[in-house]
Amino acid sequence: MIRLIALNNPRMGQAFIDYMASRQIDIQMLAEGSGEFSLWLKEAEHQVEVEAELRQFLNDPTHPRYQEASWSMAESRKAKFSYGSPSMLGMVKSKAGPFTLLIMLVCAAIFGASLIGGGNVIFDLLHFPAFEWQKWQLWRWVTHALLHFSALHIIFNLLWWWQFGGDVEKKLGSLSLIKVFLVSSALSGAGQYWVEGANFGGLSGVVYGLVGYVWMLGVRAPNVGLVMPRTLIAFMLVWLVLGFVQPYMAIANTAHLVGLIAGVVLGLVDAERWRNA
Repeated sequence: MIRLIALNNPRMGQAFIDYMASRQIDIQMLAEGSGEFSLWLKEAEHQVEVEAELRQFLNDPTHPRYQEASWSMAESRKAKFSYGSPSMLGMVKSKAGPFTLLIMLVCAAIFGASLIGGGNVIFDLLHFPAFEWQKWQLWRWVTHALLHFSALHIIFNLLWWWQFGGDVEKKLGSLSLIKVFLVSSALSGAGQYWVEGANFGGLSGVVYGLVGYVWMLGVRAPNVGLVMPRTLIAFMLVWLVLGFVQPYMAIANTAHLVGLIAGVVLGLVDAERWRNA
């Protein structure tokens, strides 16, 4: 299922559900708490059509065609209102493509294996190349991003990866996300190694790469539909600066900075391509 939007007016949501039902497209409304109700599309093949219709609906929800659809569907409606709660798995999958989910599963598996005694072996196998002979083990240039060293470390990184990576994959496809992952992990890892050595790991360099990528696409190619809210940009930049000035937490600050720069450059390059598409 694909989450379309959250509304605080269930009758308004039902009007859109009825209209799309009149076109043989099934949408469900689920309660999210705090007086909000989300609309979920069952079949991904209709996503483009439904999102276009939803934009028109939001611009003029009182248009007669929606009222007519509600009247015509009133008798055949399977359920007046459905206020159930979506499953956690359904919510995760709603905005995450296959590569987003793959990286989340691999990171979780590696972290789980490290908790049961395999931490040193896993780190030795996957860390950024620290010796001359390791530099030709090409997997090390990206696998360091799959390593995490605490529950908070992996939770926050995977949440940001799911948020930003899922958006990129859903809008631009898996290849675009794979490109950002490979480039930002390799360059952020190289930058962090040059400053402090190979004793680091985590997706945060890639996350900052995605921040820069989405930021530039939102500014230079808004037609793509990817937008980075200013408040979120400010938060990520403030956190980046705090990482350099605070002396208490072990943070791979150079990886964050290099990842951000890599994402900005990739975003600027791809913005020209998508703007002309």
